[in-house]
Amino acid sequence: MSEFPAALADEARTNEPPALAAGTLRVVPLGGIGEIGRNMTVFELDGKLLIVDCGVLFPEESQPGVDLILPDFSYIRERLDDVVGLVLTHGHEDHIGAVPYLLRLRHDIPVIGSRLTLAFVEAKLAEHRITPNAHVVAEGQNASFGPFDCEFVAVNHSIPDALAVFLRTSAGTVLHTGDFKMDQLPLDGRITDLRAFARLGEEGVDLFLSDSTNADVPGFTTAEKEIGPVLDRYFASAKKRIIVASFSSHVHRVQQVLDAAAAHGRKVAFVGRSMVRNMGIAAKLGYLDVPEGILVDLKRIADVPEDRLVLMSTGSQGEPMAALSRMANGEHAVRVGPGDMVVLASSLIPGNENAVFRVINGLMRLGAEVVHKGNARVHVSGHASAGELLYCYNIVRPKNVMPVHGETRHLIANGLLAEQTGVPAERVLLTEDGAVVDLRDGIAEQVGRVECGYVYVDGSQVGLVTDDDLKDRRMLGEEGFVSVISVVNRQDGTIVSGPDIHVRGVAEDDDVFEDIKPKIAAALEEAVRNNPTHTTHQLQQVVRRVIGSWVGRRLRRRPMIVPVVLEV
Repeated sequence: MSEFPAALADEARTNEPPALAAGTLRVVPLGGIGEIGRNMTVFELDGKLLIVDCGVLFPEESQPGVDLILPDFSYIRERLDDVVGLVLTHGHEDHIGAVPYLLRLRHDIPVIGSRLTLAFVEAKLAEHRITPNAHVVAEGQNASFGPFDCEFVAVNHSIPDALAVFLRTSAGTVLHTGDFKMDQLPLDGRITDLRAFARLGEEGVDLFLSDSTNADVPGFTTAEKEIGPVLDRYFASAKKRIIVASFSSHVHRVQQVLDAAAAHGRKVAFVGRSMVRNMGIAAKLGYLDVPEGILVDLKRIADVPEDRLVLMSTGSQGEPMAALSRMANGEHAVRVGPGDMVVLASSLIPGNENAVFRVINGLMRLGAEVVHKGNARVHVSGHASAGELLYCYNIVRPKNVMPVHGETRHLIANGLLAEQTGVPAERVLLTEDGAVVDLRDGIAEQVGRVECGYVYVDGSQVGLVTDDDLKDRRMLGEEGFVSVISVVNRQDGTIVSGPDIHVRGVAEDDDVFEDIKPKIAAALEEAVRNNPTHTTHQLQQVVRRVIGSWVGRRLRRRPMIVPVVLEV
């Protein structure tokens, strides 16, 4: 198997790509490769661009203050007029969450997706005051956008109406699975269309972009229907309220909660704005079957006996502002207490483990019983495991394979599966975000890279927060803050005032810093005498070096140091 690109010295993998040759299809992933989230892939042919998915990545604890992480649009920013369409495979945030930020750059990009996917997107765009140029498609349908002829294929996932997309172009064919699994007994009866996969395989798939999220999990993903009996059993044993947390777009899981609640004579209230919005859309469009009279408004739950109430909530990933996290912190109108049962009906997204465990601990501290994937089968994955991926490779028989949607370990595992089914090692492309892959005459190869960094959303600001800013934030949070203010007479080189030292977030008393003040003053006076032309910035750097080295030796800390030197 070919090595992962980070380990290679091949200049083609790191250099700026060459101009796109005629008759060549270019593929550039701008997110979703080497990470779980912000999925986005750009296809280019004959001067036109087609984008598949445009999602967000949720921040980790090492990214304080960040709300969302977007794909880097730099590669296409100057070519937005060349974009002929944005195809969305399904309605999860890691595939649609960045759509508003892309459409801010060009409002009329055609947005293509299934009925439910576009309904979720339109509701999200309404909050940004954007009306999309929407094109609803369904499985079995063909539609052309510029030089790209798209055929849409039904796939099963943890959200209804998911689609794979098959691209027919003059330069070759591409099958992009989106997120999928092969649940043979899905709740909605909509299975992954393997007959279509086989037909496309017979036609010829030059490049196969396959979901890698569960590629390192042996066997087959458990059927969604197996969650029902587990929920039923816990609902039967619960003595007071039941609070179920899941993704706000997991329609199938919410359906099973509604069914279990109806079977046990309980009312259900949706908690969290996105849960209320998405389930309202799903019910209106017929994707969610809501038993008559089962729903109750959150404002009226006090009228329902505690042993007859279910709360369907957001916050299964420990998001600080989501409903479940605020319940765990005692900051929500719903007060969790002894006898309540909380069910986390979701998996852990890598990087969210600490946040989720913190929520679990907070809920248990309040007296609740917490049921989660670690102690009960209350979640099954929405992604194909290794056995299912092997079936796909054997059915499709692709010429080239480019694993997508996963961390490095997932991509490597997926690539090995492809090789086991006969795909030559040199035809398995293990890439990273920003890789440039060209497909020509049935051969796909990486020809270069483009800049592809993280774009941070911080409140209303998009792209203004840098990695250096995050480093400063981490330093402030972990090491504290020291400011040093001095007033210097440049004419005679004396210290008129200070140095005054102010400390925040450092455990030691301010008195500890009395020892270093004379050394700072002496260093400043020497710097002015020896070189009267020193700038204020240079004098501040003198202060920074003196106190920084002292704090490192004496206190074993590396706080943020802000020196201020004023002149008279």
